[in-house]
Amino acid sequence: MNSKLIESKKVRTHWDEEKETWYFSVIDVIEILTGSSIPKRYWSDLKKKLTKEGSQLYENIVQLKFEATDGKKYVTYCLDTPNLLKLTQSIPSPNAEFFKQSLAN
Repeated sequence: MNSKLIESKKVRTHWDEEKETWYFSVIDVIEILTGSSIPKRYWSDLKKKLTKEGSQLYENIVQLKFEATDGKKYVTYCLDTPNLLKLTQSIPSPNAEFFKQSLAN
């Protein structure tokens, strides 16, 4: 497991060598974009909203075990780069454009 610094905050990541794809923790990204102190709740509400709108983004989620701040590993919702960019479009945030540029690099 790796991590990337975006907006001075850590985003937990995983490189899948077989698929040659980066996966990013959805909760970490939501925390950066929203500034929410409870990003899990924001994600729960956003999942419901996206499902109602007919978005298939939730179907592209991968669950990976990432280390949490308590040092234990927990299953975490993750998205690859293209799907993460779609997610950022669903979150009104002044940080979204900077975040998209960071992903592009």
